[in-house]
Amino acid sequence: MGSCPSVKNILVLDLEGKRVAVKYHSDEWPSASSKLAFEKSVFVKTQKTGAKAEEADVVMFDGYIVVYKFIEDLQFFVTGGEEENELILASVLQGFSDAVGILLRIVLETDANVIAEKVSGHGLEGPGSYAEQSVTQAFAVAKQHFMRSLLN
Repeated sequence: MGSCPSVKNILVLDLEGKRVAVKYHSDEWPSASSKLAFEKSVFVKTQKTGAKAEEADVVMFDGYIVVYKFIEDLQFFVTGGEEENELILASVLQGFSDAVGILLRIVLETDANVIAEKVSGHGLEGPGSYAEQSVTQAFAVAKQHFMRSLLN
């Protein structure tokens, strides 16, 4: 009987390979320098593959499977062990990148009522509505939701 699939880390890097957001779910990289070295090696390895924009690709190196995709000026990576199923890792990558895309659309929205509706998850007049909140407050709530999703 197989074990439960696990993700070693999720990385979001910019076009220069610098961190935008990272979350490690494994102690295989115990120090900050080992994490940065891994991120750099992933970045360098995937730049040479010629992956198409917004399509997931898979690379294996150093005993890890890395599923990645490039969306505009962000690069998303999900890492698993060499025994992991790349389809499961690709599903995690797709879900994560979709969630980030939705959050960014909320952040880039300029209509306060639309922001309040999206952040609250309710209609504008429903219970717990954020309709009376300012754009700044709604933006802060969206940021908190985004950060909480990255840290959990």
